[in-house]
Amino acid sequence: MNSVDPKASAHGELNASGLRLAIVVSRFNSFITDRLLAGALDALENAGARRKTVEIVRVPGSFEIPIVAKKLASSGRFDSLICIGCILRGETSHYDYVCSETARGIQLAQLDTGVPMVFCVLTCDTLEQAIERAGLKGGNKGYEAGLAAVEMGSLVRQLARDRTRPTERRRGSRT
Repeated sequence: MNSVDPKASAHGELNASGLRLAIVVSRFNSFITDRLLAGALDALENAGARRKTVEIVRVPGSFEIPIVAKKLASSGRFDSLICIGCILRGETSHYDYVCSETARGIQLAQLDTGVPMVFCVLTCDTLEQAIERAGLKGGNKGYEAGLAAVEMGSLVRQLARDRTRPTERRRGSRT
């Protein structure tokens, strides 16, 4: 039976020093997104990032996040991005389109650029649900996104370093 060596697996670290980070945040529902932004900045600071080195870009709404995130990632200036928004269900199907296309756009942007983009776009049925996720009972999802951005930025850097290192052949290997 083969066992997995946990030391051999790649994983990101929660150390933001030296990472280049950006946050794209929606102004729509800013009473929620501002709380998420504060949580993300706290997490980044706790992980060793200096606030003055974190670039924050505001966009009108969640639907506009993917294009700006892709532009930032394509610049080559960032190791990881956090995408912050809040979409609240209304009385029409508009909610469904904005939610799905925002998620799809962010996913495509990170796949196209290779830069991790943490999805911190709340998609809630009620304002109360959003408030809970932005700092009350459910914690602050922005804080969680900040930690995920640091871990992913670190992991992608590590994988890039590992790819550039020559690999040693194992004894007895056929390849």
